[in-house]
Amino acid sequence: MLNTNEVVPVALSDQLAPALSETREDFSEYVAHLQLHMALQARNLVPSLSNTGDSRHNLLHQTQADIEKFVSRQGF
Repeated sequence: MLNTNEVVPVALSDQLAPALSETREDFSEYVAHLQLHMALQARNLVPSLSNTGDSRHNLLHQTQADIEKFVSRQGF
């Protein structure tokens, strides 16, 4: 029979399991949000095939694409 005053060791992994699970869920949510954001940005960066557009419109899209590339390659 166990003495109620004794300390029973608990495996470290059992202690960290809830925190690790929560961290994985947070990371998965972040990745899903990032993928959605990137997909929406990609839609904005790809010109439509039906629109021949004028040179100002094309320049705007190219500038936006260049800025997005530059920003995405910057470290935090």
